[in-house]
Amino acid sequence: MSDTPVQNSNPPKKGLIATPLSWLGKASAALIGSLFFSLMVEWLGIAFLWPEQGAEHSHLMMNEELSWFAENVTHSLLMADPAGKLEIILHRTWQWIFVDTGFIPWLEQLRSKPGNEWVYWIDTYLQASVYITLTFVLRVFILLLTAPLFLLAVLVGIVDGLVRRDIRRFGCGYESGFIYHHAKRSVMPVFFLAWVIYLSLPFSVNPCFVLLPAALFCGLTVSIMFGLFKKYM
Repeated sequence: MSDTPVQNSNPPKKGLIATPLSWLGKASAALIGSLFFSLMVEWLGIAFLWPEQGAEHSHLMMNEELSWFAENVTHSLLMADPAGKLEIILHRTWQWIFVDTGFIPWLEQLRSKPGNEWVYWIDTYLQASVYITLTFVLRVFILLLTAPLFLLAVLVGIVDGLVRRDIRRFGCGYESGFIYHHAKRSVMPVFFLAWVIYLSLPFSVNPCFVLLPAALFCGLTVSIMFGLFKKYM
C-alpha cells in the first residue's frame, strides 16, 4: 500500500496584501463592466428605443444628474466642497480622456464632412459616449460620498449580529454554519451589485432609491453572518 499524501481541500487563506488587492480588482472590474454596460444600453437605446432623441437623451440625463447634485449635495463627511470637487473632476476627465487624446478634435473633423449619413450616426453615438462617460464619473463620485453610509450599515450589522450571537450562545439557541457561509459569500456581491445597477441605469434616478436599500440589505447580510455562526469564534 503506497503512502499517498492527503491533499488539503481547503483553499489557502489570503494574506493582508492579497485581500485588499482582490477587493481592488473586484471594484475595478465592477466599474469597467458598469461603464461598458451603460454604453451598450445607451447605444441600443439610440438604435431601438429613442432614435428621435439620439445623443440628446444622454445629454439630458447628465444635466438632470448634475442639477440633482447641485441642489442636494451641499456638504459631505469626506470633503468640504463636494460641488467644487465634482466640477474639477469632470473638467479633468474631459481634458484627459477627450481633449488630450485628440478625440474631440477628431470628432470636430468628422462633423465637418458633409453629405454622408454614416457620419451623422457615428457622431450621434460618439456624443452619447461622451455624455455617458461623464455621467458615469458623476455617479462614481456620488458612490464615493455614500461610502460612510455603507460603513455605518456594516458597523450596525456587526453590532447587531454579535448581540444576537451572545443571546443565542447563553440561551443554547440554534447555530447554522450553512447560513453563515451563504451570508458571508453574499456580502461583497450585494455591495458590488448596487454599484453595477446604479452606474448602469439608462435614466436619471435619485441615488437614495438605489443606495439606501442596498446599504440596508448589506447591513442585514452582515448581521446574519455574525449572528448565526458558531458559539465560539
